[in-house]
Formats: sequence, C-alpha cells, structure tokens
Amino acid sequence: MPTPAPTRPDAPQAPAAPATGLTRPALLVLCACVLVAQGMVAAVNLLIPQLAASSLHPTAGQLLWAVDAYVIVFAALLIPAGALGDRYGRKGALLTGLALFAAGAALSALAGSPAVLIAGRGVCGAGAALIMPATMSILVHLSAPERRAQALATWTLAAGLGGLAGNVGGGLAAELADWRALFWAVVPLAGLLALAAVPLVPRIPRRREAAIDPLGAALLTGALLGIVRGIIEGPSYGWTSAQVLASFAVGAALLAVFVLRALRVTRPLFDPRVFVSRRLRAGTLGIGAAFFGLFSLFFVNAQYLQYVKGFSPARTGFAIVPLTVGMALVPRLGARLQDRFGPRLPVTAGLAVIAAGLFLVSTADAGTPYPLYAVHLLVLSVGTGLCAPSLTLSVVAELPPRQAGLGSGLNTAAREVGAALGVAVVGTILASHFHGTLQDPAHTAAFTTAMSTALRAASLTVLAATVVVAVLHRPGRRERTDTPAAA
Repeated sequence: MPTPAPTRPDAPQAPAAPATGLTRPALLVLCACVLVAQGMVAAVNLLIPQLAASSLHPTAGQLLWAVDAYVIVFAALLIPAGALGDRYGRKGALLTGLALFAAGAALSALAGSPAVLIAGRGVCGAGAALIMPATMSILVHLSAPERRAQALATWTLAAGLGGLAGNVGGGLAAELADWRALFWAVVPLAGLLALAAVPLVPRIPRRREAAIDPLGAALLTGALLGIVRGIIEGPSYGWTSAQVLASFAVGAALLAVFVLRALRVTRPLFDPRVFVSRRLRAGTLGIGAAFFGLFSLFFVNAQYLQYVKGFSPARTGFAIVPLTVGMALVPRLGARLQDRFGPRLPVTAGLAVIAAGLFLVSTADAGTPYPLYAVHLLVLSVGTGLCAPSLTLSVVAELPPRQAGLGSGLNTAAREVGAALGVAVVGTILASHFHGTLQDPAHTAAFTTAMSTALRAASLTVLAATVVVAVLHRPGRRERTDTPAAA
C-alpha cells in the first residue's frame, strides 16, 4: 500500500480557501443550531413521568430507548457526518441536518406507539450528527486565525447552554403542556433556522478529494453504537449482563477492525495515527472529562430539586440557570488565557474547578438552601467556561482546516461519550446505594447520601483526568514527527 507523506502533527496548515469573514448574524444562526441540537439531549429527561403515564404505555425498556435513541445515534454518526460535510459541503450538511431534525421531531410528536417515538428520536439524532460538525467547521473556515479561538469559545458556549435550554424547555413542557408539545415546538424552530441559514451562512468550498470510505464509516459507526449503547444501558441492565457485555464486545471488535484497516488503506475515513499528538489526546480526554462532570450533575439535579426540595418541573428547569453565568462570561477569559499562556493553564484550572464544583454539589441535602446550591452550580459553570474553548481548540487545531468537519465530529463525539459515561457512572452508584422510591419523603435522606457518594466519585474521576491532561500538556517533551497527514 502507498504510504502517506509524513508531517508534524502540530505543523501549521494553510486553510483550504481564504476565509470570507464571519458575520454576527451568521454566528448567531450557527450557535442557535448548536443550542437546539444539544438541547434535545437533556429535554426529554424531564418528560419521563409524562411519557410513562401516557397513552403509549411504554415499558421500562422502551422508555429508556425513547430517551437514549437520540444520544446513541447522535454519537455514533458524528465522525462520518463530519466527513460527509467535508466532501459534499458543510452548508448542505447543516441544512440536511435541520430537515432531518424537524422530520424526527414531527414523527415523535405524532407517535402512536413507543416504537414510532423511538424511531423519531433516532432520526432527530441523525440530524444533530450532521448539524454539530457542520456548524463548527463553518466557523473554523470563516474565522480569521486570530479570531478563531474567540469564535470557538462562542460555539462552546452555545453547546453548553444547549443542555440548560433543554432542561428549561423540558420543564416548561412538562408543567404547561405535554410531551408532544416539546416535539411540535422543535419543528417550526428547525424550519426557521434553515430559512435563516440559507441567506446568512455562506457556502464553504467543498473538499472533493475528502475520504468518505463507506466501509470505514460503517465500522466506526457500528463500533461507537455498540460502545455507547453499552455505556448507557449498563446501569439499567447491569454491567455484567449479556446485553451490555455483548454491546461492548461488538463495539470493541469493530473498533479494532476499523483501526487495523485505517492503518493500511491510503485514504481512511479517520487516521488513528493523529493521536500521536499529545495535544489531541489531551483535548479529547479533557472534553470527555468536562462533559462527564456536567452530565453527572444533570442526572441527579432534576431528581434532587423535584423530590428532595419539592420544586415543580418548570422551577426545576429554571433552577439550573446559574450554570449559564460561568458558561456565558468565562469562555472569553479562557480564550485569552489560551492565547497568552497556551492551553495548559485554562484547561487544568478549568477541569480542577469542575471537580471542585461537583464536590460542593455533593454536600447538598434536604436542608441546603437553594441560594447556596446555586453558588455550587456557579463554581462548576466557571470551570466549564474556563477550559472548554481551549479543549475544543486543542482538537480542532491538530487537524488541518480542510478536515474541520472530521475534527469537529471528533470533538462532539468526545462530548457525547463523556456525557454518556457521566450518566452511567453516577446512575450505577446511585442505584447501588439507594433502593427506595423518591416519592416517599422518608427516603430523601437515603437519596441525598447516595447522591453525595455518586458525585464525589465523579469529582475524583474528573480530578484524575485533570492530572493526565496536565501531564500531556507539560512543556519540554518532544512530539513524534512521523504522523501521517490525515487523508
């Protein structure tokens, strides 16, 4: 097989085409698309009681799939979807993703059976997989090099706020309407975003030689599908159950075949040798760790506020708003620190603050006043805002601009896998330490004790990842210089 020409993983790459300039309206449209796509990850969680009592009469397993189908399909298709955008056009991928998103939401709203609802959620996930890489890729290409960190900080803010918007939207739908209203609201919203994107978002020159590699895409999609499914269903079925072990085994086998094949073919979908770059490894691990911490919180937050503090669904959705403060104000500081000192300071400081925030939230119990709880959320949000821009840039900058779609797909895949792991780990610990029903007030103390154990374990996990990321970013070590150019 022909051997690709070697290049340094950290060597500067020329853009595929001159940036045409990122206008503020285009930036707002792109960020709104990100916010909506990311918001649907969390929104349905607050509707679980309504879905369980609905005319669909879902079983416990069907209810789990109605929630998780979106995340599983979303995470599994991200890297192939990014490659499709590189090859056939990022704007086209964005518009196609919005169309699929609207179609999936309409199908979910019209569902007369759990199977149709699950299918609709999966279609929405496929649309989100096209939307997320396309938006970041467009930002990378349109932003001048000196403005790229700030543009990515804004994208990161939108992605972070998406989870909060999903909590608020799901809470309002649960209290003021019903679960179908949430999906119906998404249909015109996706249509309006598509109509706005047509005139405001410019087309980026396609990279016609970009590798699509259908077999590689199928192998990688199947691998991620198996791994993410195993992570998500581990707490429900048990980590040693046949279903979960089979998912992990199939995912690992397909991933091994994908890697071996990618090392041999001339133009793979994604060349695993790019992970020779310490900065890319640090960025991928750091992104996963940050979202591990954030979704660990999301998993227990709604239960704590509704069942322990007695908040309504709508009030629960709004009660997480303090997380927006740090995410809104701190990313630009993180980007400035990145420009001045490099990624190590904002990344390690931000991840350490996330770990501290999780520990503070773990101290909450039935007697904790909400203002104090809000301060704990604020600490966590400051950490997220501080490290997220540098982590995103660490991944995107390590791949050439012509592969911005693949880079953004890898970035978002790390987010979703980290989020799934956070929910799985906290859910497993919670289930092993708490066996009552939250509707019974006598069980609230037992729940808060289990919640404390779960969040402290999450805090220690993020702290351990912080140490690894700091080591990977430490100066003075030489990078290998024989990494092949990504196809």
